Amino acid sequence: MPTSEVKYLGGLRTTAKHLQSGNEIITDAPVDNHGKGEAFSPTDLVATALVQCMMTIIGIYAKNNDVDPGEISADVTKIMASNPRRIEEIEINLTFKGHNLDSKQKKKVENAALNCPVAKSLSSELKQTVRFNFN
Repeated sequence: MPTSEVKYLGGLRTTAKHLQSGNEIITDAPVDNHGKGEAFSPTDLVATALVQCMMTIIGIYAKNNDVDPGEISADVTKIMASNPRRIEEIEINLTFKGHNLDSKQKKKVENAALNCPVAKSLSSELKQTVRFNFN
């Protein structure tokens, strides 16, 4: 069964419908690549999906090990390169507030995040810089 249905709307914009849930997202080309920059670009979604995957895997680890990772938030920066145009680096700052993780659990959380399915699916040429801030 297909995962999604994607349509080109013209003007460098697409819409994607997640078939199981019916949720929809729109992408727009970025201003520096002939677009309006009015929505996530496809490369923005790649960078964002990476940290969302990391958070999901951390959540699974926490649930399976009965630990509280606290409030998790992240800042994501996508760095583009040219010739060919591609994502060169994704920088992620993960912040944990109000957690009850000891040093051993923190290492396991870091390992889980760095080995999430999206991280392992991206090219080894794409630099992934991830910082863990346990406040």
